[in-house]
Amino acid sequence: MHIITISREYGAGGHSIGKRVAEELGIEIYDKDIIRNTVRDSGLDAGVVEREEEEISRADAIWRWITPAAYTDRREAIHEIERKVILMLAHKGPCVILGRCADDILEEANVESLNVFIYADDIHRAARIGELIGSTNPSEIQKAMKRTDQARHNYYQQFTGKRWGEARNYSLSLDSGLLGYDTCVKIICDAARGIRD
Repeated sequence: MHIITISREYGAGGHSIGKRVAEELGIEIYDKDIIRNTVRDSGLDAGVVEREEEEISRADAIWRWITPAAYTDRREAIHEIERKVILMLAHKGPCVILGRCADDILEEANVESLNVFIYADDIHRAARIGELIGSTNPSEIQKAMKRTDQARHNYYQQFTGKRWGEARNYSLSLDSGLLGYDTCVKIICDAARGIRD
């Protein structure tokens, strides 16, 4: 069994699916742990790290325009620390790693991994996002969906040079809205068990 990486659209249930896959296979799952390790290793403020990873706002765009070198250096420094943390976690043994360009980081390091992308239609995602942000306002939900997906896309493209969500970048692309979480978990677990060392 190998490392499993999961990239996901916001609200598609990738975190829940990843957690269940880890439980089913009896392996660790890493998500926010990577941020905590990054912060501990770098001495950076946790809020700064989280914002740098996924929140690409209008203020960030202005900051990049005013001091592009400093902005890029900071983001690249954080990503480099995370890269080291991801490789350290992968070398501990089989696990599930969510996001953080883990698929590309492991590929570059020649570490075998099963790379999964979880997506769903907007209706399924909106229902889930409403629960996550505690809102029933369609406009608020749509904004959260668009903002988070765009940030993930930008982050992935910046550090991999690839298009986030493009099927050829992953071993499996699963529609959790159509298949449901149970089927997604089963497919990922079956695939992970079927990979030969």
